[in-house]
Order: sequence, then structure tokens, then C-alpha cells
Amino acid sequence: MVRGRLLIATPELEDPNFRRAVVLVLEHNADGALGLVLNRPTDTTLVGALPRWADLGAAPAVVFVGGPVQPEAAIGLARSAGDGEPDGFAPLFDRLGTVDLDRDPVDVVPQVEAVRVYVGYAGWAPGQLDGELAAHGWYVVDLFADDLWTSRPGALWRSVLGRQSGPLRLVAGFPDDPSQN
Repeated sequence: MVRGRLLIATPELEDPNFRRAVVLVLEHNADGALGLVLNRPTDTTLVGALPRWADLGAAPAVVFVGGPVQPEAAIGLARSAGDGEPDGFAPLFDRLGTVDLDRDPVDVVPQVEAVRVYVGYAGWAPGQLDGELAAHGWYVVDLFADDLWTSRPGALWRSVLGRQSGPLRLVAGFPDDPSQN
């Protein structure tokens, strides 16, 4: 199981939804898997989409595309301040959880330090992610807290790969278009 870890798309993964994606796996069990693509910021500002939550938005305070499933749904990923679990906060792991974006943010402050908002999510049917992992479609690496809150989400694929050891580190330098190599 890869819950709480990152899936890094291999350069060969050409699905446009996941090309060079960095996915945080929120759940992975016999029923399937669910994750959020961390490196797809949009031009939609948080102040424009959810103004009440803008003050808690981690820079860049924009809405992210979390994946191709249910793009009309929004998920608020939050970092707990460790001062208890306020109403509207559902813990996941390592001080991370989801917040109910329909609630007033005052209900979760000061217990929540930062929020990122994602539209849609990445989802896999039972056994589907396991099959993709067995086929080497993804690299599985450890999550660093800074990965979630980076101010440069567009550079996340290269930066996460660049901190790995051995041959995986070399992948960070792969050109966007291998024919340009």
C-alpha cells in the first residue's frame, strides 16, 4: 500500500491527465485508491473561487487540478497546527487532513495552518493502481512536508526526482520531449 506516499509519473506515462504528475496518495486499499495531483495549479485564484478561505491558502493561493475524476468537486487539503481536531477537519496522516470547504474557516482557525484547494481527484478501481505499479508506470517515493506547500508546484516533478538517489535522480533531467535529446 502506498497511502501517504507520492506517485511520480514515469517519463513514459503519456496519459495527459498524469504526464509528469506528482500524486499524493490519500487512500489505497482493497476498494481502490484515491489521490491528488499536486503539481497542476490553475489560473483561478483562491480569493476568486473561495474568498473566505483565501487567507489560509498556501502560496500560490490558486485552485489546483487534483485529477480527472469529478472535476466539479473541490477538496481542501489542510495541515493541522496540532492543536486538536476542529469540526470540519478530517485527519488523514502526518498532520494532514481534509477540510469542509462549506464551513466557515473561522471554525478551523487556529487549528489549521495552511490549505490547498483541488478540483477533482485521481481515482483507481480495486487493483488498478497495483497493476500500474507492477507495470512500472509510477515511481513511489516518500513525501516531504514541503512537497505539499511548495511555492513552485510546476517544478515539483523535477525537484522530487532530483532529491532521490541512484538512477532515479537522473530521471529529473529527462527533457520534456525525448526527441529533443
